[in-house]
Amino acid sequence: ARPRPPLSSSPSIRSEMVSPTAAMAEQDVKRRRVEGEEAKEEEKKEEAPPSELEKDEVTGGKKAAALKEKVGFQLCDCTLNVVPALGGRVLTPLTDGGLQYLVAGARANVGVKSGRYLFEARIVEMMASTEPATGTPRNAPMPRQVLKVGVVAEGAPLFLGETDASISFDSEGFTVCEQKRESNGKRIARGQTVGVLINLDPKSPNKNTVSLFLDGVRATQPVALPEAMVGKTLFPVVNFKNITVHTNFGSDPLAQLPFTCRTMQQMDSKDAVVAPGGGPGKDGKYEVLFPIGLPDEATFDWLDDFLAKNPTFCELSDRAIIKWAESSGMHRPSVNSWKNSNDKPDVHFNIPMMDDFSVRRVLNAVVATQPRNYVVMEVKANLVPSERGELMKKFNTPMYKKVAQVTMGEPAADFKKTILDELLKQKQDSVELAWKSRKAEKEREREREKIIKAQKLRMEEIRKEELNRRKEEALKA
Repeated sequence: ARPRPPLSSSPSIRSEMVSPTAAMAEQDVKRRRVEGEEAKEEEKKEEAPPSELEKDEVTGGKKAAALKEKVGFQLCDCTLNVVPALGGRVLTPLTDGGLQYLVAGARANVGVKSGRYLFEARIVEMMASTEPATGTPRNAPMPRQVLKVGVVAEGAPLFLGETDASISFDSEGFTVCEQKRESNGKRIARGQTVGVLINLDPKSPNKNTVSLFLDGVRATQPVALPEAMVGKTLFPVVNFKNITVHTNFGSDPLAQLPFTCRTMQQMDSKDAVVAPGGGPGKDGKYEVLFPIGLPDEATFDWLDDFLAKNPTFCELSDRAIIKWAESSGMHRPSVNSWKNSNDKPDVHFNIPMMDDFSVRRVLNAVVATQPRNYVVMEVKANLVPSERGELMKKFNTPMYKKVAQVTMGEPAADFKKTILDELLKQKQDSVELAWKSRKAEKEREREREKIIKAQKLRMEEIRKEELNRRKEEALKA
């Protein structure tokens, strides 16, 4: 008899000898694969973004008067570490002496009060910041390079996300609205064109919203304006750290959107609000104020009142640097040292270049090169003639006019009213906080009583169950 060939030598025979169980398993795997692919397709259909509600810009008809002012950034609306270039279209931050830890900010000189308009930004350079020989401080705020674009309501702070009156999108892929930070999953990379669409058109289905576009593609759904921003003029703002930013308000978008839309420079004058300029006075010179006052005699209260009435002036003081650092994400523990004061605060950021005020030395070297109006707030130094003279030497250029502002004697009536209103507000806030604390304590006491009562009832039920169990055992016995 001829010997039977081995099964492995004949593919046809091997396929014929496959067991029914193996065949069923193979069919089951195929079925699951098909079902999985169908489920993925259904998920993709369900997750498909909604259709674009924004429509093309309506052209024709009677044209409104065009905006005459050039949309851009004024130095008075920028932080001290911003260096504008190419007519203000490119913004670069200073990154030496501790400034690498501070966020730079710039607000446009024209705001939107109605209509639908676009502005753009693009990261053109990621800068490597200078670090001390000991390495990067552990408490340095992260990330090291960041871009934030968005809008703020008129009168709101320059830093995005600091109050409810701002909406922003950052390069880490987060949207911030009403100080709530939520992920949108869209990081901003170098070279990408970031478009921010401000829609205040009452006829649009997306009215009172702000949207983000990346390279002309919608990156987020329209974000509704919070109550603090509805009905107010919105100003474009960029915040950045250790990067160079190219901004565009011009007539030609860097990246075309799925629909036609006008840019900020193409605004109708009726839709625009131009911010007050921080230019020189009638004599063509900028003012540098040196307040002369006594310590602990409401000197800084006078300064706060003056800045509220004259927002184009820039404060030069240690207090302003600390506020700037806190707005940049640095944490400063409460200080009870006898050395701490508004004039010379005791700093404990645990970052060497911040704690030794290297930032102040760098700013003192560059402020005179940035033409704007300043308030040099040094209470002790302004009182001492020799120290005041050293401060004045920094502004020995023809474009500055130095003014000594004496803040002594009987204050004006409006200043008294402002201080009294502030004291009343502080007292009301304190009373309200105490009331809320007592209310919360009463609520916690009620919750504790409910828990104790529930525990007692449960213990009583357990005791009864145990008694019934023992009775049943006794009857059985």
